[in-house]
Amino acid sequence: MAFSLFCNAQLNLQPGKWKGTLQRQDGHHIPFELEIEKQGRKPVFYIINDTERMKTEDIVMSKDSILIKMPVFESYFRVKIISKDSINGVWIKGGSAKDLVMPFYAVSGKSRFPKKAPGNLQQIAGKWKMEFTRADQTKRPAIGEFRQQGQLIKGSVLTPAGDYRYLVGTLAADSMFLSTFDGVHALFFAAKITPGALKGNYYSSASLPEPFVAVKDANVTLDPPVTTLKEGASGLLDFSFKDLEGNTVSLKDARFKDKVVILQLMGSWCPNCMDEMAFLSAYYRKNKNRGIEIIALAYELSTDEARSRKSLKKFQEQFKVEYPMLITGVTVGDPQRTEKTLPQLTQIKVFPTTIFLDKKGRVSKINTSFYGPGTGTYHTEYKQEFEKTITKLLE
Repeated sequence: MAFSLFCNAQLNLQPGKWKGTLQRQDGHHIPFELEIEKQGRKPVFYIINDTERMKTEDIVMSKDSILIKMPVFESYFRVKIISKDSINGVWIKGGSAKDLVMPFYAVSGKSRFPKKAPGNLQQIAGKWKMEFTRADQTKRPAIGEFRQQGQLIKGSVLTPAGDYRYLVGTLAADSMFLSTFDGVHALFFAAKITPGALKGNYYSSASLPEPFVAVKDANVTLDPPVTTLKEGASGLLDFSFKDLEGNTVSLKDARFKDKVVILQLMGSWCPNCMDEMAFLSAYYRKNKNRGIEIIALAYELSTDEARSRKSLKKFQEQFKVEYPMLITGVTVGDPQRTEKTLPQLTQIKVFPTTIFLDKKGRVSKINTSFYGPGTGTYHTEYKQEFEKTITKLLE
């Protein structure tokens, strides 16, 4: 993420590496990496997640205060400049009922995690079968996919519905620490390592921690949630919703006739939807002349149309989206979201969900998980399977 600041006596921040920290009440704070570069009169800040560098230019400044809005999501920082090496304030994330507010500070010259002696360094590269325990004591499965270079560890955690994007961390003797921040995900993992096993805690924003255990398993798999056509349904979907300019778009429009159509069920609050949007938007620009169309159906945090449009416009502009993005007017938290939008389907369980329609408009395939670029080989395999599906439908 890049924050553009005018460079004057009050706003002359130290260029180079910075460490940002979101403060939890239990003391298990969430660190992430910042970097400041000077470009002419304006320094540029980056939030770095492995190979990802997120940028924003929506900045409001007043004396020693800065309002920094994320390029996507309803998420922003409100901070004060303490010195050229220090800022502090709050991070605020929009919600369906109320906003999440967490204390935040950042200092220059610090790494994401403090350097520790490696000790008897454990080897954890590879796949791990993980199990998390929620606050209500129910269990949920996941896969850890990690790469290791000495004490440096990178990778992701995959769930049945998606992934935790880019995780970066460190190893020291029998301990592992990982974190990420992208404007919605604010995650920290801390674990103890024994040969072939992990045991630790997962901290997400201000939520209660979730204990987890993991064992090394090269063959681990996950069962994705299932959304299908209802029994007896024709397979022909039918909907009409407004796009971001207020125009009504329907599957019956001439634009979609005799074409393969991809329906992207998404929300502007969803990091995995962000990754899928980046993929689909680039794919559409390259392949739209092959006879394919894409429609995004948005399930937002509220029924406030102006709020939804504003958030979705950020997605549209950030990823140069050329296909229709439609506001369903139904919230992600609405228990009747499927019946109100796509009643031919069984329950929409996860976002994003991707529906492939053949040239006659019939449902051919439904994907209920998307693995983004932070997942390495899983993302590569997803793209290969996606292309295979499109090629077959175009035959």
